[in-house]
Amino acid sequence: MTEPDGGIRVAALDDISEGEGLAISSEITGTEDDIAILRDLDGSCWALNDTCTHAQASLADGWVEDGYVECPVHSSRFCLRDGHVDGPPATVDTVPHRVEVREGEIYLFPNQRP
Repeated sequence: MTEPDGGIRVAALDDISEGEGLAISSEITGTEDDIAILRDLDGSCWALNDTCTHAQASLADGWVEDGYVECPVHSSRFCLRDGHVDGPPATVDTVPHRVEVREGEIYLFPNQRP
């Protein structure tokens, strides 16, 4: 559901365990790619394009820790803050999106930089 400020409520915070991710369909986000909502071990939430830039793998299925998500297929790492690739075989950054947590709910702002 789109909020007046442009955010989309995509999940409750409790829907995503720390160290895990959740893919949100591009049909909901209006973006070219699905968006992965990723929850780091410190409880913070981040959003990146879901498809790894190296292979057709979902970053929401990857491992999230210490500010990075690791692709479940070939172990490329992407920075949660800015989408910068930090480990081969990927060589192309991914796209970050702004998220906010309000009263236990996660809001996504597609195509807005964090």
